[in-house]
Amino acid sequence: MLVLEPGNLDGIIILIAAIMFGPAILMTIIGFAILKKHKKAAKVLFILSAIYLIVSFGICGSMMLT
Repeated sequence: MLVLEPGNLDGIIILIAAIMFGPAILMTIIGFAILKKHKKAAKVLFILSAIYLIVSFGICGSMMLT
């Protein structure tokens, strides 16, 4: 069974969810990894990941609902 066969478009939903959550999760993990040595940089990464989630929920969420 193909991921994007006609009638079964689950692969697109998985791809959109990966675009929504992937970079934000990666930035959060990197932020926790550098939290001890570089607190200011970690705080910036946490803020950027939160902003990315808010924006991606707006853009990708609207694509999923249409």
